[in-house]
Amino acid sequence: MQIDFSDIDDLWIFGYGSLMWRPGFEYIEKAPAKCVGYQRSFCIYSTIYRGTPEEQGLVLGLDAGGETTGMAFKIASENKAEVMEYLRERELVNDVYIEVLHPLDIIGHGRQMALCYVATQDHKQYAGGLTLEQQAEIIAVASGCRGANSDYLFNSHETLLDLNIDDEQLGKLSELVKEIQK
Repeated sequence: MQIDFSDIDDLWIFGYGSLMWRPGFEYIEKAPAKCVGYQRSFCIYSTIYRGTPEEQGLVLGLDAGGETTGMAFKIASENKAEVMEYLRERELVNDVYIEVLHPLDIIGHGRQMALCYVATQDHKQYAGGLTLEQQAEIIAVASGCRGANSDYLFNSHETLLDLNIDDEQLGKLSELVKEIQK
């Protein structure tokens, strides 16, 4: 499902994984933001970017419940169509995510509606419910066209730490992956 963004004056995009450290699009502003109602989770099997069909990796998705702190990116009106085309090619490659307009609490901007890419729980690539140990075993060895699955985890975790965001799950998962890779 795609959102009609044409009537949205201030388009914000929520990054909670690789969009935080590699957005890949022009933005006019970015600010830390909290999304209530969805949690960051390694709940998507990756068969392209961080894994293959034969050896699937795991990537982050916004899964139902909880809350997530990440980064909101404001898009200039004249760049909306170009940015949305890029994001749809990147995020909707296999329909495991859906576009959702959801309120974020954005530091310095209050509550704003933002475009979020949310995990589709009934998709065959949905991997919700894996233990941290199961996630670590997959992430430690998987690799895809964008590189090692562990690099994706480590970059996401380090970006959050740089933003003074403590994601306990990602911290524990990083430690488990490093142990496996020793």
